[in-house]
Amino acid sequence: MARALWAVKYHGRAEVGARLGHLLAEDCPFQAGEQDLLLPVPLHRDRLRQRGFNQASVLAWPLARRFGLPMPQGLLRRARPTVPQVALPERERRQNVRGVFVVADKRALQGRRVLLVDDVLTTGATATECSRVLRAAGAETVDVLTLARVGAR
Repeated sequence: MARALWAVKYHGRAEVGARLGHLLAEDCPFQAGEQDLLLPVPLHRDRLRQRGFNQASVLAWPLARRFGLPMPQGLLRRARPTVPQVALPERERRQNVRGVFVVADKRALQGRRVLLVDDVLTTGATATECSRVLRAAGAETVDVLTLARVGAR
């Protein structure tokens, strides 16, 4: 799994991410109707331009299709770039993402049940911050689904 995710994120292998997304959709622990919309953890526009795609979006598309969930682009976004989390210890990861995420249209989240999708959960700093921002903007619930989970560094 680590090699596959590395290929997606650092070698531009979006097709590997798409295959992983199909596997994630097939083995998803959630049921249709449990969420109202799906949001991938966003990349900052500079990182998106550099990478060419958002790996979380690539993973999320098969889930959106399987469950018939809207996946509004730009509803959750990164307001500023951050350093990559991979080399940071837990405390610095939390600081790195604090205040980074913003919601473009709070009305779109009012009372909605959100499925947040990312590639890897390590310390949970990114998922926690995204969830905090989404709940503050009016989301009823935020469930988090990741392809992999690894221990904190």
